[in-house]
Amino acid sequence: MEFRSQKAIGALVAVVLAAAPLALGEPPYRYAARHAHLRKGGGGELLIDDKGVSFEETGKKAKKSTHAWRWAYGDIQQLEMAPKTLRVLTYKDNKWKLGADREYRFDLTGGESFTGAYAFLKDRLDQRFVAVLPDAAVQAKWELPVKHLLRLGGSEGVLGFGEDRVVYTTDRKDESRTWRYADIENVSSSGPYQVTITTYERALSHYGNLKGFNFQLKRRLDEARYNELWMKVNQAKGLKILDTYRERKIGE
Repeated sequence: MEFRSQKAIGALVAVVLAAAPLALGEPPYRYAARHAHLRKGGGGELLIDDKGVSFEETGKKAKKSTHAWRWAYGDIQQLEMAPKTLRVLTYKDNKWKLGADREYRFDLTGGESFTGAYAFLKDRLDQRFVAVLPDAAVQAKWELPVKHLLRLGGSEGVLGFGEDRVVYTTDRKDESRTWRYADIENVSSSGPYQVTITTYERALSHYGNLKGFNFQLKRRLDEARYNELWMKVNQAKGLKILDTYRERKIGE
């Protein structure tokens, strides 16, 4: 079956980044942000540069506050970036949550988004970077209208498959994603109207701490397209090197 590009399903792109080029200047990137915690949170400056992420609370209570941190990227277990929210999951235990890893959330308070910082980080960080947004710079070679199945209901959107990334675009908050093929652990399908993308995104409720995205397809997935997707995912994990080795051994 022929796959034609579908550009819209209703008003899906409420949270999509602007279609203009994403590269906006060089680091450091400074943002007015609010650290979310039990007592309403505190405002301050969030800084993202080539070495890590830091936050320092400002204002009248800043001198008495202990809300000032800096994390090198190697000390961050997962860095989750949405258009206006950043979550930093550390390796530190949270004694108030029975030893669960401590997470810090920062919400931008101005009219800007993380456009520049995302463009800077998306090719520099490893699989611990989670893009909770659709990358508008990715040019999809083919697309599928889908429903992402959740425990309660789901979200409808479009899966776009580009040269080096897969993009899920939806108007449901915090559900859009952009994955590099190297950040996908596996792709599987139980039939022409279903596909599961298993990622390295941290999820304790899933096996092996991996998070699976189960998509119900509104249009049939051609076997050739699925094979192409499977190959891209596995080539990103080194399958091309293995194939080259086998070919060399056969030719000897």
